[in-house]
Amino acid sequence: MKNTILNILLSAALFCSVAQAAPSVVELRQVPCQFLESEQGTNHGYKSAKIGDCEAINSKSGKARLASAKTLELKPGKTIFRVSNQNVPYELGFWLRGATLAGRATLPSVSGGGLTTGKTQDYVIDLKPGEYIYSCPLNPTPDYRLVVK
Repeated sequence: MKNTILNILLSAALFCSVAQAAPSVVELRQVPCQFLESEQGTNHGYKSAKIGDCEAINSKSGKARLASAKTLELKPGKTIFRVSNQNVPYELGFWLRGATLAGRATLPSVSGGGLTTGKTQDYVIDLKPGEYIYSCPLNPTPDYRLVVK
């Protein structure tokens, strides 16, 4: 009887530790008009003092940069996006959502602002399988792709 109770308790403890696995952490650094990791770590050296600067830059180079951008591939589950503002002189944010209208209606999303110069902030989400895009509307960046499978 003691062994049976001990086995049940050990099994329950093991189940709980597996069920509460540590979340994945994805670190993303924003510089003016772009996320570095999404563009193979290449800092294009853009200068931006206001949102309009990035809108002009991305209207010229955004499509070409997206064509060569890295698609993030992640597994489903709790994920922390740790986003840093690296020398952008105004407040930034982060927005992750479904890649299509149907995806926006059925997939989880996360967003927020408050990323002042030099600040790092965590955005937590429980990712489900599907296709997502992420960007910063305040530091207009291209809509980078993320696939969860």
